[in-house]
Formats: sequence, C-alpha cells, structure tokens
Amino acid sequence: MIAQRPAGSAPALQASAESIPLPDDSADAVMALLTVHHWSDLEAGIGELRRIARERIVILTFDPDVNHRFWLLEEYLPQAAVFDSTRAVAVDRLVTLLGGARVETVPVPHDCTDGFLAAYWRRPEAYLDPQVRAGISLFAQISDDVLRPGLARLEDDLSCGRWHDRHADLLGREALDAGYRLVVAELEKQQGQVSR
Repeated sequence: MIAQRPAGSAPALQASAESIPLPDDSADAVMALLTVHHWSDLEAGIGELRRIARERIVILTFDPDVNHRFWLLEEYLPQAAVFDSTRAVAVDRLVTLLGGARVETVPVPHDCTDGFLAAYWRRPEAYLDPQVRAGISLFAQISDDVLRPGLARLEDDLSCGRWHDRHADLLGREALDAGYRLVVAELEKQQGQVSR
C-alpha cells in the first residue's frame, strides 16, 4: 500500500502497532482502521496510540456479535466466523483500554468500494472473484478446504436464484449494519504528561 501512494504524499512509515517509531504526543489524532484484531499485543498497541495522540484516537473495528450474523459468514462460511471469533476484539474491551470512548455504528453502503469483508453485502457475486477475496484478510487466513464448499454453495444459490429469494429484503436497502463500529476516544492530557 505504501508503494501505491502518489509521489508527493505525506511521509509514511512501516512499523508494528505495538512499537510505533514516533515521539510522544506527536499527532493530534491517530487512527487504526480494521486492524486491532491483527495485533499481537492489543494492550501495547492501544498504549502506543495513547502515547502518540494528543487529542483523539479513532478506531474502526467490528462487533463480532453483529458481524458474525452477516449472511456470508452465517450461511456459507460458519467455520470462518469461528476462526474470526478467536481474533475478534470486543468493542467494550477497546472502550475500557482507551479509558472511555463513544461508539458509533458505521453502516456499509450498498455500493461500497473498499474491499473489507462486508463491503459487497448487496453484490454477493463479488465474493466468488478471487481478486476480491485477495483483498479481504479473513479469506487470506482461511484454508481453501474451508472456503471452497461455502463458496460453491453461494455460487449455486446465486445461479438458481435461491440467494436472491432468501435475501430479497436486502436488495432495496441503501446500507447495512454489518457490525462495523467507530470507537472514538477524546484524550485529556496535561501539558507534558503522557496518558497510557
């Protein structure tokens, strides 16, 4: 992703969330977008965000209790949902680690162009495209033995109209709550004091 940035973009660095090479209080705000479930040490990563942010921390994550009811996981890839639950981070836990935060629901628009898991909720045929799946971290971490049967059922359900019959209610919707949540912490730091 860094290599895809246009010339003249703001500087970028590559590091782990648990050890960000920036000075204390070096950013007004920091963001973590659909990443906390990949961190090896959640507490250390949150500590780093708190260390470098002066005013605000914004985390886009997913509520596993809602996300795992997403039709793709619930009906076609339940084993993937089980795997995902082993790495999912409860939103309440993030709020606690941040020392308090507000939580906002992030509805996914039907024409979402980002490639995260539920981006294609109203365009199910996209999940049959290997290029689409390559951009979704869950698919990269699940074996073909788990994916193949579920995707074959999806393909069959799409070809015979069963998916559309079962999910007719989705086809007219503009957005869907697939469990994505924005966790926003407003920091209160005294001059020269690092909040961890």
